[in-house]
Amino acid sequence: MKNLKKLFVVAGLMFFGLTAMSAQQHITNFGVVNTEKINNHFYRDSAAVKTYEKKKADAQAEINKKTKELRDLKTKKDEYDSMGDKTQSDSIAAEIKQKTEYLRDYKATKDAELKNLKDSLSKSNDFYVKLSKTIKRVAENEGLSMVLSLQGDSGILWYSQNVDITDKVIKELEK
Repeated sequence: MKNLKKLFVVAGLMFFGLTAMSAQQHITNFGVVNTEKINNHFYRDSAAVKTYEKKKADAQAEINKKTKELRDLKTKKDEYDSMGDKTQSDSIAAEIKQKTEYLRDYKATKDAELKNLKDSLSKSNDFYVKLSKTIKRVAENEGLSMVLSLQGDSGILWYSQNVDITDKVIKELEK
């Protein structure tokens, strides 16, 4: 009976140990890279990168401006609705619809333009090829399964500085 209890305890411990080891093998390790910081470190004076960044900032400024105009129009429409002025409300609604369609088209056009510009930069610039290979090498050395970009609307809401490999990538590129 005593031996049977020991056997169950040992079997249970082995089971939990194997389960823990198995769970560790399935954990995906992520890293993050701030490519803007890398670009600024190496190419802050590069005309091509400056052009891209300026176009990106200009497009975002225009989107922000048009979005604010739409919010203001929506507020104005709500005021006319609350006053019962259907004619003015309908007029503003038509303007909102028109400006919303314009903003949607503008954003799609600028996104495509920026994507093409970025793609041409990365294909024509040996640095970006080297950067990609360096990120891969650093990620593999760090045991990472995936590296995420911190740029734009990446969806990363929080991350630990432990997973940021940007400085390691910069050091590797400087070699």
